[in-house]
Amino acid sequence: MLVSALQFRDRADCIDAAAIAGAARSSLIEELETWPKPGLVSHVDCGAHHDMDANTLRRSIEAITPYFEALAQAGAQGAAMGRLRVIGLEAEAAMMRATGTVNTHRGAIFGMGLLCAAAGRRASGMVHPREQLGRVVARVWGEGILDGPVLLHSHGQRARLRYGAGGARQQAAAGFPCAYQIGLPALIEGETLSRGDEEAARVHATFALIAVLEDTNLLHRGGPTGLAFARAQACGFLNRGGIGRPDWLADAAAVHAAFAAQHLSPGGAADLLAMSLFLARMEGRPACTS
Repeated sequence: MLVSALQFRDRADCIDAAAIAGAARSSLIEELETWPKPGLVSHVDCGAHHDMDANTLRRSIEAITPYFEALAQAGAQGAAMGRLRVIGLEAEAAMMRATGTVNTHRGAIFGMGLLCAAAGRRASGMVHPREQLGRVVARVWGEGILDGPVLLHSHGQRARLRYGAGGARQQAAAGFPCAYQIGLPALIEGETLSRGDEEAARVHATFALIAVLEDTNLLHRGGPTGLAFARAQACGFLNRGGIGRPDWLADAAAVHAAFAAQHLSPGGAADLLAMSLFLARMEGRPACTS
């Protein structure tokens, strides 16, 4: 049974928004500390990037974490999409200050931020305690996500306009189906294949996401040819046995090097990996949004 208006007001004031933000921060750190992720920055190398490294991402994560707390609190207070968008823009400004204007986590601010808001809303008692966070996002803010203003000069928006890709907005408005249907199950499968090696499980989930995601970051950098190459490389790694093979690390590193050589970086898959890790913390099991 959902709480009354008076009870909701009291509970909105006492939810542990800091814990929700902490889960988001930990998930972003784990994404960073995963190698090899094809073309992506990690604690080992910079992948296909020349304008950022692991320390850049760490500064960014620390800068945006307080805004995840603010988003969780806003969700607990019943905020509409307009309020969440304002907090998100403040988080982007903090990111830019921390990184010297390098866009490290714009996609994560958007997707993870919405999940934090949904977690706050659920913790306050406004929705059923077992409702999936993705479903909360789609039901409560889905229309506002699709109808809101767009960043006309962002790489993702250019790719969406040029190639007709759905991108992060479509994922969010649909409740993050790739996180629930691909990322979370792949983390569980990866833990089994690797016999409990959590970093290897994250590598497995990254490849699984790249194999299916229409990643606008890849489209921006490599067009349809680059996207097709990335998907084929990820599928090939998985079809060869992935992290279940004794020599999987060398195989994954070779794919990583091939992405870097072609300047390909699947940033959308990185964001969804972090969100899948967050959902694993908050929901603890693979599930399906459909």
